[in-house]
Amino acid sequence: MSDPTGNPSESVRVRWPEAAVAVVLQGLAVLVITDSLRVGVGWADDGPRSGYFPFIIGVLLFASATWILVSQLRRWRSDRAEFADREQLHQVMSMAVPITLYVGAIALVGLYLASIALIAWFMLRHGKYGVLRTAAVAVGVPLLAFLVFERWFLVPLPKGPLEAMLGF
Repeated sequence: MSDPTGNPSESVRVRWPEAAVAVVLQGLAVLVITDSLRVGVGWADDGPRSGYFPFIIGVLLFASATWILVSQLRRWRSDRAEFADREQLHQVMSMAVPITLYVGAIALVGLYLASIALIAWFMLRHGKYGVLRTAAVAVGVPLLAFLVFERWFLVPLPKGPLEAMLGF
């Protein structure tokens, strides 16, 4: 592949992302089907069992993902379509990596501290905001979420060791 100037393009073709997503969806479908079989997919006296509809969705998802995978494998050598260039992938990863770390941090430090860190990171790194404004928003948003969910609606959100130590 090359760009209009004749230089080789640094891009990712569609084939690998499509194949990878299809395989991931197949794995998800197998999980859904397996769990549906565990809880029962048949018809009971009072109607369908709890696994009936998830089983159908799992089978449809598996069939769709298999269709995508087979279609991609059949046109593997001839498919020259670009998925994204390196700069676009860099932009996506600059968002996806912190969000993935955030999800993992929720289990370790709780929703509130993880949210403070994520909001501060994005405001400083991508928004180029000052430290005071960043601190106010990064602390204020989780504090507002705490008040709304935990105090007013009485819905507990995931907490980490610091919140437990402080008695929240």
